[in-house]
Amino acid sequence: MNINANLKQEDQAIFSVINKELERQQQHIELIASENFVSKAVLEAVGSVLTNKYAEGLPSKRYYGGCEFVDIAEDIARDRAKELFKCDHVNVQPHSGANANLAVFYAVLKPGDTVLGMSLSHGGHLSHGGTMNISGNFFKPCFYGVDPLTEVIDYDEVERIAIKCKPKLIVCGASAYPRKIDFRRFREIADKVGAYLMADIAHIAGLVVASQHQSPVPYAHFVTTTTHKTLRGPRGGMVMCKEEFAKAIDKAVFPGTQGGPLMHVIAGKAVSFKEALTEDFANYQKQVVKNAKAMADRFIHNGIKLVSGGTDNHLMLLNLSETGVNGKELQELLGKVNITANKNTIPNEKLSPFVTSGLRIGTAAVTTRGMKEKEMEQIADFITEIINDRENAINKVLQGVNSLVADFPLYQ
Repeated sequence: MNINANLKQEDQAIFSVINKELERQQQHIELIASENFVSKAVLEAVGSVLTNKYAEGLPSKRYYGGCEFVDIAEDIARDRAKELFKCDHVNVQPHSGANANLAVFYAVLKPGDTVLGMSLSHGGHLSHGGTMNISGNFFKPCFYGVDPLTEVIDYDEVERIAIKCKPKLIVCGASAYPRKIDFRRFREIADKVGAYLMADIAHIAGLVVASQHQSPVPYAHFVTTTTHKTLRGPRGGMVMCKEEFAKAIDKAVFPGTQGGPLMHVIAGKAVSFKEALTEDFANYQKQVVKNAKAMADRFIHNGIKLVSGGTDNHLMLLNLSETGVNGKELQELLGKVNITANKNTIPNEKLSPFVTSGLRIGTAAVTTRGMKEKEMEQIADFITEIINDRENAINKVLQGVNSLVADFPLYQ
């Protein structure tokens, strides 16, 4: 992969960092569920001269001159997003998924209003009411989780909690939940208590557009997502909503919570949306799910316990509580064998969130590299060996990892 020669000449330090990061991505098995590899076309769009342009406002309603061409790029991104998700209205300007969530909060809530979201320790996200986040400080959070036995969402219990805390907004969607989410049921609960419903599909957006997961668009008042996980676009966010909320959402993004949009990133989003409209992308998402199922089944075969007993989507959570190794230790051990994953809390967590009893694993990135079920079983075996034998397995597993990634080159 060619890196701009001007960068090498102008800033050797950053040029070196980029090269080293490229080598790391090429040489490691990437299992972080929130990461993926964009196409070269997306990279080129994000690295384009569009980064030079300020474009506060919306297409044809900017506060700066000279926006006639970036207007076209943003309109293309919006039109493609609406086609992808079959939504009424979309704002593609949020810089991140957290910003997209904040825009919804700002559009329909006042400080002190109650928000019902999924508990962080049970798979939710900081921006769903986490007490260390603005969503849990400016608003009054209450939480639902998973059933202690089945480790899946008990919708009757969610309804009971909603009736008790009377939220103005219910947030569904998760950061570490391996099962499908019933958006229709969530809307029924929201209607029963008179709440708005926001679905955060940051992790499953690609699965949704490929019909591998129920779409929340027909049920939720607002749908937010990142664009860089299973959707396989550049890092960024997006808000979708019913037409009646279009003006409120646009104002909440700008000037409510952001300044100028990143036009080079919006162009990259547009490119990735075009890619996501193809049959190849739909087949990719099907393989992501197949790969997750194959890996989960292999872990279970190897005696490794999984939260909820498996997966319906692109990720799984290893329950390490009976293995003698914690999430932090396993993450560090796997780093030594070029496997990248992240420690994660599990339901009924007994350890600190800085240590954790779990490990989160996703299959989106390895599937982008072309790996399939056979490779997923190999990777599960690699991880199992490290869990069982720790440092004693490092040399053997590292050799296996090096051999595997060599067969699936990245950015060649």
